[in-house]
Amino acid sequence: MPTLFPDETKNIIEAILFVASDPLPPKMIAEIITRDEEEVLAHLKDIKADCERERRGFYLAEVAGGFSFATRPEYADYVAKVVKPRLSSLSQAALETLAIIAYGQPITRSEIDEIRGVKSDSAVYTLIERGLIEEAGRKDGPGRPALFATTSGFLKYLGLKTIQDLPQLQKEDSM
Repeated sequence: MPTLFPDETKNIIEAILFVASDPLPPKMIAEIITRDEEEVLAHLKDIKADCERERRGFYLAEVAGGFSFATRPEYADYVAKVVKPRLSSLSQAALETLAIIAYGQPITRSEIDEIRGVKSDSAVYTLIERGLIEEAGRKDGPGRPALFATTSGFLKYLGLKTIQDLPQLQKEDSM
């Protein structure tokens, strides 16, 4: 590999992020370009500032434990004319199931069904198929039912850095 000039490092990081299909953690970027993680973090901070200062059509997002370029939400209507979303919109049942899993994880299918009041087999299957949830182990007890939890794909889909970035649930007032 050729020797990099200091001013090229930031450009190389931009190029890597531009072609990456998933968010890249700073540690992985550091390994790819054989630099210290602290140096990579400093360049990422500069790239983020450049995107804001120059008011580009994209920004550097920190999602799912890594960094990725994302188009600005205000340009979504224009981008949608060119790019069809990979994940089509989810059904009401799938959205309900996903919310229950996100806030209750790890959780079994019977616990999901109890909260929803209906069977959730189809919704769970759809969410697994789309990479938004996964089996996260087995619960101790009769039949050792599967436990479900969200994936990094879920974080990416919602643009969240961590699961803790989910909005807090509102408590219902008791009457």
